[in-house]
Amino acid sequence: MRSALRALALLLAGVAGAAGAGRDAGAAHLHLATIAGTINPASADYLVAAVAQAERDGALALLIELDTPGGLLVSTQDVIQAILPARVPVIVYVAPSGAWAGSAGTFITLAAHVAAMAPGTTIGAAHPVSIGAPSPAPEGDGKGDETADKSGARDFAAEKAENFTAAFIEAIAAERKRNVDWAVKAVRESVAIPAPKALELGVIDLVAADRASLLAQLEGREVIVAGETRKLALAGAEVRPIEMRLLSRFLDVLANPDIAVLLILAGLLGLYVEITTPGVVLPGVLGAASLLLGFFSLQILPFSWLGLVLFLAGIACIVAEAFVTSYGLLFAVGAVCFLLGGSQLFERPDVSDLDVSTWSTLVPALVGVALFGAIVTIAVGRSFVRPPESGIGELVGHRARATTALAPEGTVFVRGEYWSASSASPVEAGAEVEIVSVEGLRLRVRPASANGRAPAQA
Repeated sequence: MRSALRALALLLAGVAGAAGAGRDAGAAHLHLATIAGTINPASADYLVAAVAQAERDGALALLIELDTPGGLLVSTQDVIQAILPARVPVIVYVAPSGAWAGSAGTFITLAAHVAAMAPGTTIGAAHPVSIGAPSPAPEGDGKGDETADKSGARDFAAEKAENFTAAFIEAIAAERKRNVDWAVKAVRESVAIPAPKALELGVIDLVAADRASLLAQLEGREVIVAGETRKLALAGAEVRPIEMRLLSRFLDVLANPDIAVLLILAGLLGLYVEITTPGVVLPGVLGAASLLLGFFSLQILPFSWLGLVLFLAGIACIVAEAFVTSYGLLFAVGAVCFLLGGSQLFERPDVSDLDVSTWSTLVPALVGVALFGAIVTIAVGRSFVRPPESGIGELVGHRARATTALAPEGTVFVRGEYWSASSASPVEAGAEVEIVSVEGLRLRVRPASANGRAPAQA
């Protein structure tokens, strides 16, 4: 999947390069790539293609403006493998103010030839997360530390992920001659620091208020690119943004864990509506489309089967509450399974630090499902107490017109039909009668009173 996405991204980048051939290729310029979201296969392929395009176009540098909370480790590796051997200077600028180079963003920032941050930005917290797992010890040299649960048993999966990511970031920091000790602490102790502290500790190279200030500070700076020393000369250079292609944007949206959960939920509810009310069509079509997109998201994101089973079981229990008298027990069990399964759906600390937002996604979704279940319950309950509105039984209480005298049998006309009828009291032809009961194909009627339910229909 990742290789196919990368090939497609490179192809689209080539098409874009051919389309822009009319511009002056010899003009001094640098490319600009912008990441504002998670590091996933789509955004990683976008950055890899941006590096390739900058090399191909002879750009003075590639500027990456970064704001990310983290992402997939495998996608981060793809980006690092493109940046470290790049034949063009790569500048990572954590911006705008308030941005965060968290987790995967820390790796990418450290890997750049020049690492810069805007005031009010943060970098760090690169420890592989695991919901419910113990936090790493704040003390120690990071070597030989053991991750254990409350019973004292070692969590080898978490320990393996921590050791791997610590070694990975240590190698990157050493390659770029940045603060190796802090880089390891960012993984093992989840430390995070603001821009001034990062500059003081040698984690980054400079702090710039905006892009213009950044380019001014970079003028004349020497960097080592592919083993050669180059002096940056970016003054007056044209900044050419590299846009993420439509398909990549679409995949980037699907690679959001919150979107994946909402798509699966919308798909299941749409199919439920279609099954319970056949012929509506639209809910079924939208539900099937949403479910397919949700499962496609699961192909992009690493997910946990246990989390998926718990999530689906929670939805099933909540819906079952509308049809089974459990006095709220099924709903309670369903709510717990829904929240636990949703929070653990993408819990894969060995390959990703992405997860579903509990308060902004799972809780509102649970409230929505609960309201849907309440509406279904109320509708089903009302259907049991409501008088019949169709069929033969619905005729009881309505008025009819006697087309012949009833003494005691004859014919009446109701709702466009002639019925055989009988009456305990004589009824003259043309008089109104009230239907008392339906006995097979014969109506039992009586002379209509002033308080009849409905007028005769002719």
